[in-house]
Amino acid sequence: MTDGKVAVLGAGGWGTALASVVATNGRPSWLWARRPEFAAEVAATRCNDRYLAGVRIPDEVHVTSELGDALEGAAVVILAVPSHGLRAVLREAVRCHRRGPRVFASAAKGLETDTFKRMSEVLAEELLLGQGKSVGAEGAGGPEEPGVAVISGPNFAAEVARRQPAATVVASARREWAEAVQDALVSPALRVYTSPDVVGVEIAGALKNVYAICTGIADGLGLGLNARAAVITRGLAEMTRLGVALDAHPLTFSGLAGVGDLLLTCTGDLSRNRRAGLAIGRGENLERHLGSTPMVVEGVRTTAAARDLAARGGVEMPILEQVYQVIFQGKAPAEAVADLMTRMRRSENDGYGEHAATW
Repeated sequence: MTDGKVAVLGAGGWGTALASVVATNGRPSWLWARRPEFAAEVAATRCNDRYLAGVRIPDEVHVTSELGDALEGAAVVILAVPSHGLRAVLREAVRCHRRGPRVFASAAKGLETDTFKRMSEVLAEELLLGQGKSVGAEGAGGPEEPGVAVISGPNFAAEVARRQPAATVVASARREWAEAVQDALVSPALRVYTSPDVVGVEIAGALKNVYAICTGIADGLGLGLNARAAVITRGLAEMTRLGVALDAHPLTFSGLAGVGDLLLTCTGDLSRNRRAGLAIGRGENLERHLGSTPMVVEGVRTTAAARDLAARGGVEMPILEQVYQVIFQGKAPAEAVADLMTRMRRSENDGYGEHAATW
């Protein structure tokens, strides 16, 4: 699939950037915003000052609040809405337009709070088109039903929209579905790889936000660069353990969706999750900080969902546990640091099972 309309649902910063990339590739590009007044403003000014200030949206991007118009005839649909809103938007899309799109791709990085499901699992469930069947994340049914893919990688929306060089990965259970999304997004400024490891790409993309919050807390406390490196490295170990327990491939966590996105989100000044951690470490009120920005800080919700998911699988994740206690139980950040530093001595390879190096 090398041509055809692409619909991007969600006019936040990432959705706007992705729609712009599609348009610059010469593909028909439609960007859907829920609020009519916001869609009209973006369409008229060719700017999204609320979520992507200072970036001009190409004239070729069609901006609309009519979901049916955005979906009509689309070969690929990219859902760039926050993880907690993806199911509702998808249900609306299925009711609005049951035929046409062949591949639905999630660009959200998170877990559903009440079910602990990954976004591909939510997509597969909701793409049953009213048939009432139960399926996994491989797709919504037979060969004529829509496919499922996910997009993740070290990508700040503003830099992608400005066509600064970047790379990302598209994962799907079927090569043709991943390649359909790859074809829509690949450009001289955005290198797009494909992967069959949907679980690994999604777990990495979701969990890196938790460790970005923790890195921000450490930086806010003034703990230094050694502490930052320790959080990033041991955070990578934790999210790899969880991913492997869920049948992800361990090498995925060494790739773009894993260490690539983790490094970017933990160290980049544009990282909203890191900024939230900085606020906590500096003693600011987290709720007040979250209310001061229109951006969604996915790591807060993901911390709770991932903690429950890890407990269900018997996976030890001490850093995530301390972040949870700080955010949801009011634990002092300094106390959390002390508890992490005085844990029982361990081998670095503990928890990797058959993948661990041995003497």
